[in-house]
Amino acid sequence: MKVYFLTRKRLLVGMLFLAVLSSFLIISFGYFHKPSQASRLKEPVYQGNSGQKAVAITVNVDWGEEFLPDMLKNFKQYQARVTFFVTGSWAEKNPELLKTMAQEGHSIQNHGYKHVHFAGLAPDQAAQQIKKAEDVIFNITGKRSQFFASPYGEQNRQILQGVQSLNYDLIMWSVDTIDWQRPSPETIIKRVMNKVHNDAIILMHPTEPTSKALPELLKQLQDQGYKMVPIEEIVITPGEKAANQ
Repeated sequence: MKVYFLTRKRLLVGMLFLAVLSSFLIISFGYFHKPSQASRLKEPVYQGNSGQKAVAITVNVDWGEEFLPDMLKNFKQYQARVTFFVTGSWAEKNPELLKTMAQEGHSIQNHGYKHVHFAGLAPDQAAQQIKKAEDVIFNITGKRSQFFASPYGEQNRQILQGVQSLNYDLIMWSVDTIDWQRPSPETIIKRVMNKVHNDAIILMHPTEPTSKALPELLKQLQDQGYKMVPIEEIVITPGEKAANQ
């Protein structure tokens, strides 16, 4: 029988090896089991999840205030409550109009303080833009925004990080009027009615052809049984859904 004697040197080497191995296992476990930043980021919202025959008309506003009074009349006539995503700088210039929009039952949400390219901003810069607009909206309407629509429809990891650091949802769309190109009112109506669906998010802007298209567009949506509601009534968190059920 062989007898092995542990020298001090061999003992130290063995202990060092075990320490290195333990550290490696701990680091590896943490790396493979820690949720990545990407997995924690919520995806942008393209449509609602209410399961109802309802749509959310969203109007991005940084200009075009001259068309909003007529649009508001049409929304009121057809019992449509919509969502206005406004920039903070626009809200500061048009506080009375913004108050009217809110008082008539429309949802006032966040389009950033300025209409800039958010894709070029760091997460903290994006959050600052959103928070500044939120404060302006709150000071005028008394309500805080909770949804954000980025100018130019931009989205990337940095924007999502900035948006979600404030517990906002990034709102996109499932039906686009592309009305900023000033197509005919008939084209706007066709673009919506050809693609409309339950829980659709319909994107538009305050333009002259949009204003002219609204009476017929809203009538057709109403005739087909669609309710036209604010974004918060079709984008429902799991917790809210469970509570409602």
